[in-house]
Amino acid sequence: MSEPPGTTVSLAVAPPADAPSKTLTAQRVQPLRRPGRWIATLAVLVVVAQFVHGLATNSFYQWDRFGYWFLRPTILDGLVITLQVAALSAVLGLTGGILLALARLSGSPVLRAVSWTYVWALRSIPLIVVLIFLYNFSALYKTLSIGVPFGPAFFSFDESRLATDMAVAVVGLSLNEAAYAAEVVRGGILSVDQGQHEAASALGLPKRYQFRRIVFPQALRSITPNYVNQLIGLIKSTSLVFYVSLLDLFGSAQTMGSTYPGDIVPLLLVVTVWYLILTSVVSVIQFYVERHYARGATRSLPPTPFQQLRTGLTDLRARIRRETAL
Repeated sequence: MSEPPGTTVSLAVAPPADAPSKTLTAQRVQPLRRPGRWIATLAVLVVVAQFVHGLATNSFYQWDRFGYWFLRPTILDGLVITLQVAALSAVLGLTGGILLALARLSGSPVLRAVSWTYVWALRSIPLIVVLIFLYNFSALYKTLSIGVPFGPAFFSFDESRLATDMAVAVVGLSLNEAAYAAEVVRGGILSVDQGQHEAASALGLPKRYQFRRIVFPQALRSITPNYVNQLIGLIKSTSLVFYVSLLDLFGSAQTMGSTYPGDIVPLLLVVTVWYLILTSVVSVIQFYVERHYARGATRSLPPTPFQQLRTGLTDLRARIRRETAL
């Protein structure tokens, strides 16, 4: 039977049987299973547990003697000398590195050549050779003088009186550190976008002000992590001053080891733990310095270790609650 003209025919289509219901039920999202990660984690935990068990149960380490030597006055005196040498060498080395980097970037070909030659020579010569050479420097030059080149001397002094063991160690480490710090500082300065230099020049700012307030603060974001690596290496390099008769931390342990041969291993463990403590402190300082200079470069500052710990505990508590609620 046909419908009259102008009449609209509507057909009711039944939904398929497997169509989803309009009422959605809440379902828990299952995380993606990663068996490889769990297997690797378990293997690492087993290895770490075996290592810790070996440290704790192996009588060869003599942990009782370790506790005896750890805070002995001889060891602490050597630790103080290590800190003094490292601090003085770090300051003098960084200062010399900045001057060498500026000379390398200057428009004077003489300054560039001298800076390049210094960096090339000091990075090529082993540090122990530099220290021993300075230790015997008085054999080459018994007196040092200041005056007119190739002319009369205004001041003259005995080099052997000035070249104490501490002075030799600090000068040798500073000379070596300055060569590496120069490349770190130069790389940090070159990492600053050229547009920053052009914008500062367009404002008519003096060159010294441009470097001090615009270029160098931005370069520090790149300089800090690289130079801290150098600083950690410097702390460990102080162990070489034992060869110029300066009893630092390592030298004190070596001296006590020759007097007490049965305690060599505990003394080496004492030195190891103290170096771990020193480098850990430097690493913590590095984190906060990098966090300070990250302001303006990132949308949000990286969380501190305490903030990360608090966030981790909060997430763990929430996960436990979800698991117990199921």
